[in-house]
Amino acid sequence: MVHGDSDGVCSGALLKAYLEKKGEVSVYFTHPVGLVKDLSEFTSQGDHIYIADIALDEKTFRQVVELLEKRGEAGKVVYIDHHPLPEEFRGVNNIEFVHDTCCSASELTYRYVEKYLDPDYSRVGLYGAIGDYIDETPWVREHLARWDKRFVYYEAGVLIQGLEGTGRQYDFKRQVLQALSQNQLPSSISELYERAVKQSRLDEELRLKVKMSVYTRGVVSIVENPPGSVGRAANYAKIYGGGLIGLAYETRGHVLVMSLRSDGVDLNRLLRAISKTIDIQGGGHPFAAGARVPASLFDAFVEKINSLYRDFAR
Repeated sequence: MVHGDSDGVCSGALLKAYLEKKGEVSVYFTHPVGLVKDLSEFTSQGDHIYIADIALDEKTFRQVVELLEKRGEAGKVVYIDHHPLPEEFRGVNNIEFVHDTCCSASELTYRYVEKYLDPDYSRVGLYGAIGDYIDETPWVREHLARWDKRFVYYEAGVLIQGLEGTGRQYDFKRQVLQALSQNQLPSSISELYERAVKQSRLDEELRLKVKMSVYTRGVVSIVENPPGSVGRAANYAKIYGGGLIGLAYETRGHVLVMSLRSDGVDLNRLLRAISKTIDIQGGGHPFAAGARVPASLFDAFVEKINSLYRDFAR
């Protein structure tokens, strides 16, 4: 089970390349809030379970740990992640827990499986690291030196852009993951390449749309239902809105699914703190995080950010 962004897909591809030598592998895409449900639906006692690039959510991590510890009594359970842990996390039993905030999940995964794979698979790990903006670690510098840097960044760009326009089309993401597990070049996947070219044009339209529509409340620059990636829209909101925090969301029924970006506030700690005071779910990295907020609580959520952000300044 992996996240559906480039870091998650690359982590999954590396694990699949390793695990397929042992037998059949099923791939599922999930996210922190849905992990408990997906584990209950798609796994059984005795399965070997590998999870990569899925943060432990503040509200559900105890359920996740309890279920995985139970699964770990009869099968192998490996959890690879690089997101900050909930403050109340106290360790696990029956789970091989590979965790470090130093780097991307792809880098951690490559280190975990590298002795079983051809060294050329390092470029798959590099794609994921670049996609998650964690491309200046010692490992990245060491392994990037084995390749032409421009070539790796080009291929990473095709992968990142192509997946950006894919959304929740998980069958296509499985096709991409399968190709990467065979160390195929992203640019050789014709549909991925076509999606990447289209996405670049859409991203330019997104940038201009955000520039025209962003508004600021306190330290939060906000974009509502942008025509594209909420992550990129949040970054543009911060740039063009001038706020300390950029926020973009899309409406899904009664819930707002959002991304936040900031260079000056630890968003992970801020969102986890807010989740303990009002009924929202959120977390991620210090500089880039996500949240799910009931539409009825959006005003209260923004007010909480404005009243608490100083406590989490970086």
